[in-house]
Amino acid sequence: MNAWDAAESADFRGPLDVTRAATAVLDARNTIVGWSPAAQALLGYRPDDIVGRPVDTFLPSRPMSALPPPEKPVLPLGPPFGGSEIRVARHRDGHELLVATAVCLLPGAEGVEGADTRTGTPERILVAAELEGLRLWESRLSMLHGLATQSPVGLGLYDTDLRLTWCNAAYEREIGRPFAEFRGMRADELYPGGTFVTKGYPRTLDAVMRQVIDTGEPVLDLHFRAEQPSDPGPDHLWSCSYYRLQNADGHVLGVCEDAFDITDRYQAQNRLALLVEAGRGVGTTLDAIVTAEEIAEVAVPDFASLVTVDLGRAVLDGEVPATGGSVEMGLVRVACRSDGSQDAEGDAGEGAKECAGESGEPGESAESLEPSPHDPVPVDYLPGSPQDRSLASGGLVLDENTLVVPLRGGGSTLGLVTFVRGPHAAAFDSGEVALADELVTRTSVSVDNARRFTRERTAALALQRQLLPQHVPQQSAVDLAYRYLPADDQTGVGGDWFDVIPLSGTRVGLVVGDVVGHGLQAAATMGRLRTTVRAFAQMDMSPDELLTRLDDLVGQAAEEQPDVSGKVADSYADVTTGATCLYAVYDPVSRRCVMARAGHLPPAIVHPDGRLTFPDLPAGPPLGLGGLPFESMEIELPVGSLMALFTDGLVEARDRDIDVGLDALGRVLSDRQASLEELCDRAVAELLPDGTTADDTALLLVRTRELDPRQVVDWELPAERVAVSHARELATGQLRDWGLEDLTFTTQLVVSELVTNAIRYADGPLHLRLIRDRTLLCEVADTGHTSPHLRHSAEDDEGGRGLFIVAQLVQRWGTRYTRSGKTIWTEQSFPSAG
Repeated sequence: MNAWDAAESADFRGPLDVTRAATAVLDARNTIVGWSPAAQALLGYRPDDIVGRPVDTFLPSRPMSALPPPEKPVLPLGPPFGGSEIRVARHRDGHELLVATAVCLLPGAEGVEGADTRTGTPERILVAAELEGLRLWESRLSMLHGLATQSPVGLGLYDTDLRLTWCNAAYEREIGRPFAEFRGMRADELYPGGTFVTKGYPRTLDAVMRQVIDTGEPVLDLHFRAEQPSDPGPDHLWSCSYYRLQNADGHVLGVCEDAFDITDRYQAQNRLALLVEAGRGVGTTLDAIVTAEEIAEVAVPDFASLVTVDLGRAVLDGEVPATGGSVEMGLVRVACRSDGSQDAEGDAGEGAKECAGESGEPGESAESLEPSPHDPVPVDYLPGSPQDRSLASGGLVLDENTLVVPLRGGGSTLGLVTFVRGPHAAAFDSGEVALADELVTRTSVSVDNARRFTRERTAALALQRQLLPQHVPQQSAVDLAYRYLPADDQTGVGGDWFDVIPLSGTRVGLVVGDVVGHGLQAAATMGRLRTTVRAFAQMDMSPDELLTRLDDLVGQAAEEQPDVSGKVADSYADVTTGATCLYAVYDPVSRRCVMARAGHLPPAIVHPDGRLTFPDLPAGPPLGLGGLPFESMEIELPVGSLMALFTDGLVEARDRDIDVGLDALGRVLSDRQASLEELCDRAVAELLPDGTTADDTALLLVRTRELDPRQVVDWELPAERVAVSHARELATGQLRDWGLEDLTFTTQLVVSELVTNAIRYADGPLHLRLIRDRTLLCEVADTGHTSPHLRHSAEDDEGGRGLFIVAQLVQRWGTRYTRSGKTIWTEQSFPSAG
């Protein structure tokens, strides 16, 4: 018996059913001998009015052509009835109506309601029903027929013993057998081993149905996963609903199950969810290795049992790998994730064991593993492997349960992503292949962005290393420590800078500056300014003169940067004009410090007695504005004084006034027992507690020192020729006292030439000074302002060779100017020990 036969055998009583239709009992002469209440309700005749009269009293004869064409009923009446036909009946009040009629022969009149045996022997029974009601019933029955044969939703009726009593055609197709073969079976027998995806319900289908029968509460959209009996293989997923069946009297008849296969929809939703998760979880950082780990984490275990990601080593360095095989590309395994199944290794290629876990076992779950701290593992694919074929073709390769998709960016292959499923899992279908391709495409964008960022950041850091001092040499004038924190933590470069510049006479130049803006453009501008300051400082300019020259150059540079329209480039002016700078020169011999600033914050000075001051240093305008003078201030710094030069990023914040920051800095610096390195760390921790800053930050701490008086000698000499020999004698004696006899000959030549030039080209008294520091310094000061210069003398020239000879003998030499004149200085290295 199929589903339709079951529907036909069910008790679907219609309008022509003898228990509910209008019935008239007829004798052999077609005289009415019986009349039912339903007939009275339909036609208006009472039994007393109609019994004994001929049937054509209410059912006159009429040609069939005058009637609507007969319609075949959906369900034939079957014996003992013949076929039904459509007739015109006359109501007692005279109006006519269309009825469907059927006639059945009777063996006797017993038991027929309303029969009067005195008028004749009952021979036939006529049943009639209004045509409109019959057609409505037939349409409803047609819908039931469609539900039984055409509905895609599987329907099953279970009795109170939870045994299947009826199902529709869709249910039959799911089972894959005729209904007669599984009629009476339980649901758990039809779907053994199934599980619920929806949580919070009993563990079996029988238990769910029993709960529905007992409580009357329906269960809707219960997701059930099991192997489809008609399609052994991957599990299917159904959306099932259960509701109790009961008659009009409330008697429980059983439970109805409707189930719809939502496997395709569920897979589509999972794929969409995977893409959404990938969009949210992949590419969160500009780190290629982290991105590779993220795609592996997203894909395991929902999409694959094992995922490996191999990248060209050049990608990790910001470059594009070479073309070719795994060796030529220098592929390394940067991510590997497994669901822990014993057969998850599959065709992941060489190197899978190294990243599956510390033990190297491929079955070990990688879900709890931290990123590997060691270098990525090199991989080498076997010839003919899916990975080898993917590299050769440049496209994805599907080989049974292994799917390899290339990572491509910038027109080049950056690496490979391998998805592996166990042998007992479903193979990748076309939709999953497309999903993997989409996942890897998105990952490729993030990996390529990370590669480009790495390249740019490497270049930026190289630029920063060239622009900022990486190692500040030890100074006799000061002890120092410094910190530099760029606001742009992505590139690691910024516009703030500091510098420590050794000057003649053991002096030291201290610089700190701030360029408007952040990033590469500000860093490049900072580099130009730093180089310019260093060049001016080497010319021994005073701080105010240096800033004046620097201000002029910044203004000229801004005017010389036209854009395509010939106007001054606003972008250049924005980062150059408005830069600030503080320049100070400290002399450890005199313990005097001369400083000037261009729109910059003054330094903080902590004196040996713990007193904190911010010198009232004339501010001066920021660089590039022009028109206003810069002024220097000279102060004396006792030995051990602490001076802090810093940019506003250290003390100023959006939620903090600059005065609050200055007070906090002062409290930190007041600790006289802490080292300079400790003070730097404390200052950063106190003022930048989270380690980040909205503005670039530079901090330079120096603690002043003083040269021992025994390291410095100074003589005043008359501007007479006899002073030359006397100067040589004085220098020779002092070198003997210092144990530097090896430098006597060179020093005598230097002193003779410098003193002779001073006598020849200057007036007034001369000063000869020797300083024994890290080098031997020799200085001759006079009242002249003309700087000597090297020149090549002709063969017949009687002079002009002295300074040239001096320059060849000493390590460095130069000229610095003072208010009273100039000083020519030289430096000689000490002879090497031994």
